[in-house]
Amino acid sequence: MTAVTTSDLSPAAPGRTREVPRGLVWMWRDTWTEAMRHLRAVPRNPDLLIFATIQPIMFVLLFNYVFGGAIEVPGYDSYTQFLMPGVFAQTVLFGSAFTGIGVAEDMTKGIIDRLRSLPMYQPAVLVGRTVSDLCRNIFTFVVMFIVGYLVGFRIGGSVGAALGATLLLLFFSYAFSWVQAFIGLSVKSVEAANSAGFIWMFPLTFVSSAFVSTESMPGWLQTFADWNPFTKLTNAARALYSGTDPGADLWYSLAWAIGITMVFSFLASRRFSRTSR
Repeated sequence: MTAVTTSDLSPAAPGRTREVPRGLVWMWRDTWTEAMRHLRAVPRNPDLLIFATIQPIMFVLLFNYVFGGAIEVPGYDSYTQFLMPGVFAQTVLFGSAFTGIGVAEDMTKGIIDRLRSLPMYQPAVLVGRTVSDLCRNIFTFVVMFIVGYLVGFRIGGSVGAALGATLLLLFFSYAFSWVQAFIGLSVKSVEAANSAGFIWMFPLTFVSSAFVSTESMPGWLQTFADWNPFTKLTNAARALYSGTDPGADLWYSLAWAIGITMVFSFLASRRFSRTSR
């Protein structure tokens, strides 16, 4: 009888080895899988998408028809032309909040822990989430653009410049999705993620040039509003949509978006690797 050693059994033990994720193909595959997981859930929860679309429509109608007759902006024939780029910017920024809420929900349900235990490219968990929310933001933006056209907004420049403004807005929303992902990983509940994700966005969007000219603000507040990254974004998008030169606002907006993405993607990834619930 031939003796059987432990070493003879080890190669024939399937499942004992775990493939380590590596390479760009693995990264893109897992990222796409994770993004599709979230996108498939949208039709099963349409209420979230509906209310996310209704809110900016209400802003358009309220500001355009209630305050439009009382607000005059030098250099613009109508308040609608001045208002809509600001509403577009606010819409995509507010849409990024769903990243933090979704991450916090996955954390409390234990889905994140399950994903961390799988042999997958770990950063794909967060990248897939941010990409899926970007896709949802694109849908919301299209709806908002149609509403803006119905109330009188028109593109004054070239189609290429308008497309550039749209891409800039979406890039900015993607950058802030990483801020929200970091918040979602840092709080203990979905309710906290909802509050922490929105509370700082109101002063950021309203103390800006989104709805009124910053020249109408007190001196100390005007200084903050002028250097607010949301103001730079709104001014750049407004100029591109109207066909005028965005000047330095375009480069400031790109610098802010790139910087925010780099910093908070690093912080969120580091937090993700250290968090276990």
